[in-house]
Amino acid sequence: MAYKVLILGASYGSLLGTKLLMAGHDVTLVCRSATADLINAEGTDVRIKLRGEDEHRVILSGDQPGKLDAMPPEQVDVSEYDMVALAMQEPQYGSQAIRALMQNIAEARIPCLSIMNMPPLAYLKRIKGIDGSKLEGAFSCPDVWHAFDPELVTLCSPDPQAFRLPDEKANVLFVGLPTNFKAAAFSDPDHNAMLTQMQDDIAAVTIEGKDVPVKLRVYDSLFVPLAKWSMLLTGNYRCVQNDGVRPIKEAVHGDIERSREIYAHIDNIARKLGADGADQVPFEKYAKAAENLLKPSSVARAIDGGSEHVERVDVVVKLIGDALGMPNAEVDETVAIVDRRLRNNAMIAA
Repeated sequence: MAYKVLILGASYGSLLGTKLLMAGHDVTLVCRSATADLINAEGTDVRIKLRGEDEHRVILSGDQPGKLDAMPPEQVDVSEYDMVALAMQEPQYGSQAIRALMQNIAEARIPCLSIMNMPPLAYLKRIKGIDGSKLEGAFSCPDVWHAFDPELVTLCSPDPQAFRLPDEKANVLFVGLPTNFKAAAFSDPDHNAMLTQMQDDIAAVTIEGKDVPVKLRVYDSLFVPLAKWSMLLTGNYRCVQNDGVRPIKEAVHGDIERSREIYAHIDNIARKLGADGADQVPFEKYAKAAENLLKPSSVARAIDGGSEHVERVDVVVKLIGDALGMPNAEVDETVAIVDRRLRNNAMIAA
């Protein structure tokens, strides 16, 4: 059965969207009007390197069995969709048009799969031991999530690394690290059946008989997506420096033992909440992958580019750790540096 999936965010969202199109499902990307016009005219172009090949393959949406369209949030009729994927940066949910769309989605009780680094407040409320009300200060627009039933929201660990190329149009996405989306299951068996069908359909796709990387994997454990927190706090957010930014590789490998300690501490926070070792990614595996991450993280680039608002997973982890009696000086330092850079950006913009 083919499903209709609404994806909020046409940049990173086009990666999951392309995988769904290849598997025969229909996708609508929600984005700015100009980007929607471009996608509706030319489709999307996602570039992925197949295992054992040196060059990236160009995967065009128009060549796939699923149908793609794009539209601004004001034009969306949520009743047409079976599932929603959330792929925008968290601060973007504060815009008036997106807030209205999110309210419609919540009222329609459509299951939502987040592929954001920032865990939705509604998802966090599914985890015993987390008081979501104490985390609202980490969010740019926490009230967006108040209307959502937590049982209808789940989270993917967005492990694939992908970015827009500076010299290409907005409908082109380059996949630098083709790993998998690892999703925690929903509470409702019917919603999980949809998610599992999408997983299986994506897994069956091949190009010229070759496997296509970037799969969707569904796990029973709520805690699998929390494995990304250790990576973000060890690498991505530590790319942000007082006087600039550095590549993820340098953040991780500049002092490998320090990185190992930070990573282990964040893993222990997840375990305190209920995660099992099987839910987590060994540090050695992450450090190996980080050797190929030669650019600063997207959050670091945004801050260095003058952004005043970014996703604050660092603050979420700090607040949860503090509440559990597990504070950490390294996490505190990272949060302080990001806070300082954002304040400086706001002063410059004022």
